[in-house]
Amino acid sequence: MPTSQPPKNGNAPLAVDRTVTLPIDGSTQRVRMCATRVGLPPILIVQAGPGFPLLHEVPKFQRRLRLENDFLVCYWEQRGCGSASNLDAKSASLKRHVDDLRAVLKWVHNETKQKVMVFGISIGATYALQAVARESDRTEAVIAISADSDTARSDASIDAFLRQQAARANNRRLNTKIEKLGAPPYTTSRVFQQRAGLMADMGGVEHGRTFSSLLGETLFGMMRAYGPVGMVKAIRNMSTIQEATLAEMASLDLFADPPRLAVPVHYVFGEQDPIVSAELAKQLPAAIAAPVWTVTFATNAGHMVHFDHPELVRSVVMKARPGDALRQ
Repeated sequence: MPTSQPPKNGNAPLAVDRTVTLPIDGSTQRVRMCATRVGLPPILIVQAGPGFPLLHEVPKFQRRLRLENDFLVCYWEQRGCGSASNLDAKSASLKRHVDDLRAVLKWVHNETKQKVMVFGISIGATYALQAVARESDRTEAVIAISADSDTARSDASIDAFLRQQAARANNRRLNTKIEKLGAPPYTTSRVFQQRAGLMADMGGVEHGRTFSSLLGETLFGMMRAYGPVGMVKAIRNMSTIQEATLAEMASLDLFADPPRLAVPVHYVFGEQDPIVSAELAKQLPAAIAAPVWTVTFATNAGHMVHFDHPELVRSVVMKARPGDALRQ
């Protein structure tokens, strides 16, 4: 269990820092709950993916976003992620992740007796939109960061981005790597991860960060959060979950069956995000039914816009607090 450490980001020391283990549909999942004082409204973090763990990124969230000052922040480690069992990782599917999120959302709501704000990132934002459509009574609002919506169009956008960057750099070696990927969709973890590495080196994941710097940061965080054995499990589980879900993700298309939500949705997109094109970012909010929705675009930002522009994202979250919802 993580120990309470005062975040080195201007936060007050944590009054709440506990990790809860939840049995959900045959799996064991963890939620770390952090806040600077008791009674704050809950916000549930739904990580990107597929297969990406979250608990090792808690210090990064705390340094950048400082949400613990104003919320009870619930960091949910999804099915099979992190140091979970390989059996849990093999049981992953998009539907199960959505159903798991509904179960966690219900638990947080029951535990706090307050409506929950859901902060979803990438495919986590997709899960959030789908889950909250069924759990609006328990939800305050959705913050959707770089929401995945149409894999086929995202694949085409990424391919164009990679080729454009390679042509701009006049880099034959990079062109060769792109050609070796073959045509999408990518349904194996090996090729999926290779493409992610190329995107990262071109600033498409976090603006100005390379794959090697992000990898080093990730491994260091995993070592601290899970220990040496747990880090090996987390890396193994990432590939296992991707192998279990990438074929399903290839057919993802929210426009074909858009969720209908009864709570506000606040979208944030990075203008340099190769995964969510400008066209997709403009079309998605209008396609998803919600009583109130807003869209914020961040310049010089990639797919992980919450880390590229944490103050901007924090301002969106703060305006969506209970009793202070954004108006259009």
